[in-house]
Amino acid sequence: MDRLDNTVRPYAWGSTTALPALLGTEPSGEPQAEMWMGAHPGAPSRTGRGTLVEVIDADPERELGPAAAKFGPRLPFLLKLLAAGAPLSLQVHPDLEQARAGYADEERRGIPADAPHRNYKDANHKPELICALTEFDGLCGFRDPAATADLLAGLGVDSLKPYVDLLRAHPEDAALREVLTAVLTADPDEMRRTVTETAAACARLGGDYAPYADIAHHYPGDPGVIAALLLNHVRLQPGEALFLSAGIPHAYLNGLGVEIMANSDNVLRCGLTPKHVDVPELLRVVRFEAGDAGVLRPEATPDGEEVYATPIDEFRLSRFVLPEGAAAHDLTLGTPQILLCTSGTVRAGEHELTPGQSVFVPARERAEVSGAGTVFRATVVV
Repeated sequence: MDRLDNTVRPYAWGSTTALPALLGTEPSGEPQAEMWMGAHPGAPSRTGRGTLVEVIDADPERELGPAAAKFGPRLPFLLKLLAAGAPLSLQVHPDLEQARAGYADEERRGIPADAPHRNYKDANHKPELICALTEFDGLCGFRDPAATADLLAGLGVDSLKPYVDLLRAHPEDAALREVLTAVLTADPDEMRRTVTETAAACARLGGDYAPYADIAHHYPGDPGVIAALLLNHVRLQPGEALFLSAGIPHAYLNGLGVEIMANSDNVLRCGLTPKHVDVPELLRVVRFEAGDAGVLRPEATPDGEEVYATPIDEFRLSRFVLPEGAAAHDLTLGTPQILLCTSGTVRAGEHELTPGQSVFVPARERAEVSGAGTVFRATVVV
């Protein structure tokens, strides 16, 4: 079992206070957006045996067990603490088939891996799950088109009326596709005026419009503001989660959470960003299906584990809430694990963990936790 020393990423949208408050450190005044735990080559966790990439490369079978045969000689997930102080970009992720085809195509065309217009950094999909540690606001999936038409009409903005008509006049999938296409391909000057008028109306009306006014404050003139109005706004309570499968448009707005994802960098952006938006490829990947956001709540097992059930194998996230005086839990598995403390003080093997601290447990190595607090467990399904 290895204690992990993890990198904090200072993205501009990060909160200046949420991670320091969890970690019990003084804020630096700079944004602290994500703490990465895993073997992503961009910022691998460090151990007493080297980086986690080096540890796994040295003996994949020992460290990963049967996961090495199923997923290859790499840790297939990345675990994060995510602290949003401002909205992240509006985005979707490809499915596995799309990722493989897109990566092969861009490789064949010789697009440099670091090119700003490159969509596919690897050949993997990127399902992800976010579990709230505080109240957590996000956008997830398309709202019912009729309800969105009513929401837009209520703003009283003349330039939104064509979108209202489209949403009311077409079948669901066609309506959503046509509106998103129109928004992302509109004349930039006209769209800036529409966003400005829409932002002012959202700020004036408040209520259900308030989250979109805040988005517009951070991204003035961005067409993603209008695209965001097509999506469900959801406010997670601590312990609740969202699962983002392929093709689901989403954005995180504010709050602190535990995030886990397949180990991939494939992102197609819809707006709320200065980065490249590839509209044709985006429209190929987006799933134009309406529904609610699908809030997940953990399912308790007899041994005290609370599991966030998802339909993929690259990761499995669960938590243990350990009351004062409880007996030690045996968490030994045949698969690799990362254990993360988010409250209280717990002991994992020989390591005492306080909030924000974590350990890597190789496959089949004994893992016992005790103390009083909350421990998240990230592993895989084989």
